[in-house]
Amino acid sequence: MIGFYAGSFDPFTNGHLAVVKKATNCFDKVIIGIGVNYSKSRRIDEQKMKVAIEETIKEENIENVEVVLYNDLTVDEARKHGADMLIRGLRNGTDYDYEENIAQVNEKIADIDTCYFRAGKLGYLSSSIVMDIYGSKKNVDEFVPAPIARLLYSLKK
Repeated sequence: MIGFYAGSFDPFTNGHLAVVKKATNCFDKVIIGIGVNYSKSRRIDEQKMKVAIEETIKEENIENVEVVLYNDLTVDEARKHGADMLIRGLRNGTDYDYEENIAQVNEKIADIDTCYFRAGKLGYLSSSIVMDIYGSKKNVDEFVPAPIARLLYSLKK
């Protein structure tokens, strides 16, 4: 079974990594899809983020994960890669309400279901919070995997 975990991952956080780790225990393969979110402007180049996520996966010794970039609808990209299910992380009830609406549309237009993984103790963490901390010139090491931190710190130069 193949799961497709889509997001802007701008940046990829320890919360995202926790979802990936949980998903790899449930799926034969997990594809992390870095997509374009037309309602957000991108802060970090997606190709650089892809490389940093791949480094993270390698450093974590996770074998059944692939990282891709895409511009299509998530369901179309998921189907292109043979995904059986979409993967989403939930931090709280507000996330659930938002994600469930999208899941219902995805099921209607592409007949693909969504599997949710709880963020648990990382429920407070978001890419926006990480970028706020980073923008304030504070250390983000405890919020993102090491390859992502290295990427962020390299951008300050």
